[in-house]
Amino acid sequence: MLSRFVLIFTLLISLTVHAAGSTAVAWQPWSDVVFDQARREHKLVLLDLEAVWCHWCHVMDAQTYANPAVGAALGRDYIAVKVDHDARPDLAERYREYGWPATIIFDAQGRELVKRAGYIEPTAMLRLLARLVKDPTPEADDATPIRYADSPLLAVSTRQTLAQRFISSHDFKLGGLTTAQKYLDRDSVEYELLLAQRGDAQAARMARQDLDAGLQLIDPVWGGVYQYSTDGDWQHVHYEKLTAVQADYLRLYALGYALFREPKYRKAAQDIVRYMQRFMRSPQGAFYTSQDADLIPGQKATDYFKLGDAARRARGIPKLDTHLYARENGQMAAALATLYGATGDTRYLDMARTAADWALAHRSLAGGGFRHDATDAAGPYLGDTLGMARGLLTLYSVTGERGWLQHATAAGDFMAQRFQIAGQPGFVTAAQTGRLKPVALLDENMPVARFYNQLYHYTGQANYQAHAAQAMKYLATPAIALSRLTEAGILQAAFELANPPTHLTIVGKKDDPQALALFKTALAFPAIYRRVEWWDTREGALPNADVRYPAMPRAAAFVCGDGRCSVPLYDSAALTELAGALTGSQPKALPSISAGGGG
Repeated sequence: MLSRFVLIFTLLISLTVHAAGSTAVAWQPWSDVVFDQARREHKLVLLDLEAVWCHWCHVMDAQTYANPAVGAALGRDYIAVKVDHDARPDLAERYREYGWPATIIFDAQGRELVKRAGYIEPTAMLRLLARLVKDPTPEADDATPIRYADSPLLAVSTRQTLAQRFISSHDFKLGGLTTAQKYLDRDSVEYELLLAQRGDAQAARMARQDLDAGLQLIDPVWGGVYQYSTDGDWQHVHYEKLTAVQADYLRLYALGYALFREPKYRKAAQDIVRYMQRFMRSPQGAFYTSQDADLIPGQKATDYFKLGDAARRARGIPKLDTHLYARENGQMAAALATLYGATGDTRYLDMARTAADWALAHRSLAGGGFRHDATDAAGPYLGDTLGMARGLLTLYSVTGERGWLQHATAAGDFMAQRFQIAGQPGFVTAAQTGRLKPVALLDENMPVARFYNQLYHYTGQANYQAHAAQAMKYLATPAIALSRLTEAGILQAAFELANPPTHLTIVGKKDDPQALALFKTALAFPAIYRRVEWWDTREGALPNADVRYPAMPRAAAFVCGDGRCSVPLYDSAALTELAGALTGSQPKALPSISAGGGG
């Protein structure tokens, strides 16, 4: 009886402390108002940038911010701001390097004093808060001006260093990068696939090793990909599942399947789709944002995720973030469309269409852009329009339907208008960020450069080539390009801007089964960097009419490069053989037909 009383008393004390701590911090939303308040009250500003799916964010809430001494210190000397990073892409992208939770402390003028990554236990937090009140001096001076590259071309020394890092950062024993966290680095794996497709045997081995290692992060019960593993191996996983991560892996496994034709890569893609359909797809066909790592916030769910489906459901299901963001839906549309191209399975195309159509109907802005959520506290943000633009352009490439290209073009125009700063290379993550100066970021400018380059090749409009160069000048700046362990995405962007894509064109009516068969063959061809078009003469000239195709009595395919095209190809085997010859580092000469204006 006594032990039961002690247990109840202990629980009551614990709950009381937690409740007191949780209400002691007067959290406010992010806005300029907090800096005005900090100036009036002679306080500093603490930003807790958390993620709703993040285990250590839950732990920090329960242990650090629920600590009465921490709450008192914050109330006395700080304005405390809590932000869901998924809801504010401008802040999330800006501080992504600091992980989740990210703790950033500012003075009243908005100057960053310290930035911390991950969980901070109460004693360390108290020391940090006290030190900054006593001496609010920034730990690092970020005001050093950057001399941006004058040219979008990578300097030889920068290219060589990036290429060396691309190899040296690969873990040839376990796969992935040589880091404590194991995951598939999207840009590294895609660059490996690009090189492998062009005949690089070492890159092919690296790609296979990475894709095989990544299979260990797939939930064997529900499908879907866990975000990463710690401890330098693939066995200590963090169980959150983010739609953005699902889209990256889905696209990589689709490309890997297209190149290697390994059934296990197709199955991996199918397992991701299975999870997304079952847990993350709304009744409208749009995709939710994430699923929590914990069943009970702050408690590791290792034992839970060892269970089978029925046993998991008996205990409950980790919380879903059911926000429907434009960015994530664009990413999923691009990934699903890529999987359709690799497999020919129209179910994936239907899902991609539905997600894109939903975002067009519910997240569109005037002028071609996209907002983040149904209503946004700030924005618009580059990531939403960029994610949708890439999804829309991918849909055009796998369907030949010009409506998708028109939407992608409008999105590209919106980005150029809203996210470029005169006289500065790169595209900024948000045009307006209040007290914080708008910044261009590496993770966004790589896909920006690649998108605009691809859009240029599909439309022939030189302004899109110029926008690609604008982003590439930012990426080519050595201080930016070499700021990380590795950044293969810059090498890929540089390659694409310097080379024409593999160009496959089907000439034939879109209701002709033979033309459709040729088009699906072209889609399944494993060119990582490509331009696939379907010209039905009844629709008028192609958007980029840079090749003059002859009038054809029946459906035919052409493989083009360097302003020349092959003779007409009437069957899938001939198309695959000739396209393969063209994509090598030393393309074979092609029998030429006339090139130049036309369509």
